[in-house]
Amino acid sequence: MSNARATHPTRRGILAAGGVLGLGAVLAACGDEDSKSSGSGDGTAAAKSGPWSFKDDRGTTVKLDAVPTRIVAFTGVAAALHDYGIEIEGVFGPTTTKDGKADVQAGDMDVSKLTVFGNVWDQFNVEKYAAFGPQVLITTTFDSAGTLWYVPEASKDKITKLAPSLAISVYDRQLTKPLQRMWDLAESLGADMTAAKVTDAKKRFEEASERLRKAAKARPEIRVMAGSAAEAVFYVSGTNLSVDLEYFKALGVNFIEPSEKAKEKTGGWYETLSWENVDKYPADVIMMDDRSATIQPDAITEGTWKKLPAVKAGQVISRSPEPILSYDKCVAMVENLAKAIESAKKVG
Repeated sequence: MSNARATHPTRRGILAAGGVLGLGAVLAACGDEDSKSSGSGDGTAAAKSGPWSFKDDRGTTVKLDAVPTRIVAFTGVAAALHDYGIEIEGVFGPTTTKDGKADVQAGDMDVSKLTVFGNVWDQFNVEKYAAFGPQVLITTTFDSAGTLWYVPEASKDKITKLAPSLAISVYDRQLTKPLQRMWDLAESLGADMTAAKVTDAKKRFEEASERLRKAAKARPEIRVMAGSAAEAVFYVSGTNLSVDLEYFKALGVNFIEPSEKAKEKTGGWYETLSWENVDKYPADVIMMDDRSATIQPDAITEGTWKKLPAVKAGQVISRSPEPILSYDKCVAMVENLAKAIESAKKVG
């Protein structure tokens, strides 16, 4: 998550805040009119010619002589573009787990075929990146300053000199905005946005959203808490800055909201609780951060956690604080919350 001013995320904050933590990015401008895609019908990118430009959420416009093919992207961004048929060869950010399997943020990508410049926070091989010959770097930003997500502060200047950068903002807006910006970006890069799998995914997302809206309206008494587990502390996320929680709240979900005072040390993102006080907020459903840097529910050994009514009732679901910004990948998380609210027992 971010630090007290929510401008330069700290490693601890980012990995711990289940509510804002990984945030998503939303590109606020769209591709050049010359970048219309003509596609193959299956969602794969079609070859395009002519100049390419894209204006990102920092207000920065990148212009190239042609659509870039040597793209390096944050893993979650690459996974989203993959769903639209744009294959990214170079990535940075959580890509593989310790056992070599694909990280949750890698989506459906074949991680064995990727060139990885850094797999963990504050890791980025600049020399390897330079040798790769990048044309553009694409990531997200989780603050109002446009800080490039997972680009190390110490080597930022070297990295940004090697290729222009684009950032999609996932800060303080609803999920639908970054989803549209990623759609715009994929289209500008040559994706066929009329392909059945693309349009079907968007339709399924809209249907899932309507299901969640109805579930929240039918069961307003169900209180949902967004949490994230670390070894020494438990984080309760606020809803005002995270793209997923802001969207769910707009659909009517009744979230537990830490006070502004409780969140002020984290720039408004979340409240930090000791494990002894993890029962501070009575919740009926708990959404837990699914990122590999956090402790997953089945690995939590704290007795206070196991005694929580929602835990005892089996009403704990996963949450993606850094959602892969394709409609296909966002369907499940909306459906899971809708199902949890529909079936939850009132226990909090």
